[in-house]
Amino acid sequence: MKKRYIFLLSIFLWSGINIFNVQGQKRGRDPIFEAYIEKYKALAIQQQKEYRIPASITLAQGILETNAGRSRLAVQGNNHFGIKCKPEWRGERIFADDDAKNECFRAYQSAEDSYLDHSLFLSERIFYVSLFDLDIYDYPGWAYGLQRCGYATDKAYGSKLINIIENYELYQYDKIRIEEKVPIIDEIYAIRLNVDSKQAPESINWRRRIHVTNGSHYIDAQKNDTYVIIAYDTRMTLKRLLKYNNATIDSPLKEGDRVYLQAKRKYAEKSAFVHVVQNGESIHSISQLYGMKMKSIYKLNKIRDGYVPKPGDTLKVRK
Repeated sequence: MKKRYIFLLSIFLWSGINIFNVQGQKRGRDPIFEAYIEKYKALAIQQQKEYRIPASITLAQGILETNAGRSRLAVQGNNHFGIKCKPEWRGERIFADDDAKNECFRAYQSAEDSYLDHSLFLSERIFYVSLFDLDIYDYPGWAYGLQRCGYATDKAYGSKLINIIENYELYQYDKIRIEEKVPIIDEIYAIRLNVDSKQAPESINWRRRIHVTNGSHYIDAQKNDTYVIIAYDTRMTLKRLLKYNNATIDSPLKEGDRVYLQAKRKYAEKSAFVHVVQNGESIHSISQLYGMKMKSIYKLNKIRDGYVPKPGDTLKVRK
């Protein structure tokens, strides 16, 4: 018996297998889960920086919703968070059985788009407002909060997220700091277009052209655009987009209106010094025209916030 034990032990050692810690893996860890974490951890950390959603929560949801990237929604639709279409979604679709048969889920061009949409989905919906009052390191609060707010119908959803986070030590990624990421770098920015899926492909304009005036990027609003739609399309938070454009969520947009994707400048370009007000113009539309801050127009012209200019008025747009 003793000889047989020594013989078996020699086989294990010869084959390079550690019988006490196979391949150095921690007990209960799935190497496919670990590969998913390694692949998407930087993306989750970036989302935390921009949208203040714990990276640990994002990664745990991605793992749970897709079985670590192996689900049909993830493989065929790049949907890592099981987000359904909802009324505002006009992008690509994929259908699958869930709470009911053949339900509509969002489909994305890439996993990066899915991670971004997950951040927007949580940060822009009133149902999840309470989550953003929690400490960024309170992953149990976020996990149970998502369950309480109705993200999933599974009554054990929160516990499952916490188990994944603790087993794979995902909380470590909540504390990592990264460099600022510039969201807009291309002259032509490809987007997920907001169109009715029944429209013919040839009738769809798949791109928005980015323009520059006074050193700031802007796009022209399209027919039926809203700031919510543009926030989705341009990978920006709605809060930031509204701030850049001195707008509210209910501010109307007409086709051709300028929508700034960066902060406007203090003054107009050097080639412009005054503006003669035309019929129908407002301080806001003049601000958008020159890519300059509204408060600068008020200050330069010593007028109060809310002043309504009349056609023929001459306003300074630069010192």
